[in-house]
Amino acid sequence: MSAHPNWRSGTGLKTLIVDDEPVARKVLREDLEALAGVEVVGEADNGAAALDQIAGQHPDLVLLDLQMPGMGGFEVIRKIRHGEHMPVIVIVTAYDKYALEAFEAGAIDYLLKPVGQDRLAEAIEKARRITGQEAVERLARLQEVADPLHPGQPFKKIVGKAGAEYFLLDAREIFAFHAEGEIVWITTARKRYQATQTLKVLEERLRNSSFQRIHRNALVNVDHVRKMSVLSSQRWLITLSNDQEFIASKRQARGIRRLVHW
Repeated sequence: MSAHPNWRSGTGLKTLIVDDEPVARKVLREDLEALAGVEVVGEADNGAAALDQIAGQHPDLVLLDLQMPGMGGFEVIRKIRHGEHMPVIVIVTAYDKYALEAFEAGAIDYLLKPVGQDRLAEAIEKARRITGQEAVERLARLQEVADPLHPGQPFKKIVGKAGAEYFLLDAREIFAFHAEGEIVWITTARKRYQATQTLKVLEERLRNSSFQRIHRNALVNVDHVRKMSVLSSQRWLITLSNDQEFIASKRQARGIRRLVHW
């Protein structure tokens, strides 16, 4: 696998646009050409053509649509992931439901159509930073988010959504997951994000970690538990270090006490 930081030498960040819609490719090309240090080296309207372009052009960055006839975006990623040249992948799609899968596949960003100029520029800057790394460092960074996760293993990264943007969060920085109806919120020290998975799935995948179910609507990180107060013979008040509070049953509180050795 090789990195090609051509933007440093003045030729621009070599970028390939892959989308089956001609209008979408035209808009992306025009927006990219308005950014300094970007060189559009080609376009492809399907997955097979994208593979040919990647093999021939060796782009640093691929702006990749997911839904295409024949070979879709995820299949393109699978075919190039272990190849000699692995470009940086940024997903550009009209669908927000594939974000987690995209990040796990190795994409560094996830853009929703229509893509604003500022949001595109942010993704390009992120790609520049990654392509400027040494090959080994770059592979390690991609692998960090691309490694498959299995139930019962700690998360390497957790995807949280804020507005139209997706963020990769470390499990250690998360205080709690809290469900409100169909929405599951992720709470960190400074911000709240919307989870991309249900609380049940999160609990299963966080099994054997520092996360404990303390309510049917809540999972908390016991590493961030600051105080436990008795409310009644059957209820405890759990206070996290960000002052977030949850009420837990006596049985559920016992599980937290066991994990923190109280």
